[in-house]
Amino acid sequence: MFRKIPPRVALVCAIALVTAATATAGIGAAVSDGGSKPTEKEIAALFDGWNNSLQTGDPEKVAARYAKDAVLLPTASPEIRTDRAGIVDYFEYFLKTKPKGEKIRSVITILDKDSAIDAGLYEFHLTDSRTGEKRTVEARYTYEYEKRNGKWLIVNHHSSVLPPAS
Repeated sequence: MFRKIPPRVALVCAIALVTAATATAGIGAAVSDGGSKPTEKEIAALFDGWNNSLQTGDPEKVAARYAKDAVLLPTASPEIRTDRAGIVDYFEYFLKTKPKGEKIRSVITILDKDSAIDAGLYEFHLTDSRTGEKRTVEARYTYEYEKRNGKWLIVNHHSSVLPPAS
């Protein structure tokens, strides 16, 4: 019923089978992944870009880092901002304090090639526009980023003053 296959033919068949399986696995991975995921370093740098936009003093430049449908729950306002005009309005107020952010602790989660979350603790060094008095505010944050049309944008940003330790 079964014929004996010569060793050389068996070896050629085995190599062909392994090659086909490897190629299929590689194609499957490329199709399912659709590209490479960003690194934690790349996602961490998005905060640096946002923080640098604060230094310009231009609320439009800061708002440009947010998606058009982004949600901002800001540190210094009880109002939820859900559109570009609301985000610009908030930063018109906030930028008067000449804020400079400094991350204290960051936990980055890469969700896929086009989305990531950066959550943690940061400090803002602020200057009172009337008196020149400087102060530091400790806060916690969450940034959710999405890559849209090849550009990383903030789609959700929550920042709140850090409560006292209990």
